[in-house]
Amino acid sequence: MSDADTAAFGPLAAILVMAAVSHLIRMSGFWMMARVPLTPRIRRMLEALPGSVVAATVVPIVVKSGPAAALGIAVVLALMMLRRNEFLAVFVGVGIVALARAIGL
Repeated sequence: MSDADTAAFGPLAAILVMAAVSHLIRMSGFWMMARVPLTPRIRRMLEALPGSVVAATVVPIVVKSGPAAALGIAVVLALMMLRRNEFLAVFVGVGIVALARAIGL
């Protein structure tokens, strides 16, 4: 095997290892939760988890990106409440952020 072949194999090996580790982590979560009794408290925690993950992802972006991003998020939230269409909300939100940045906000 030449050095070129080895160099081409490196990224593929890294991707395969990362995919395997990600799969094992996900499966271990299912395995562990199968052994946890779902009390009302744990059930409430699991129901609140998706919203907290979204907030933990969005808030730092808004803080770092400034008022244009905050305006975009507000528009996305409003459209989601009114229309319940994720594609439309994201499309319009990105447009609002681009427009806000274009006018210097």
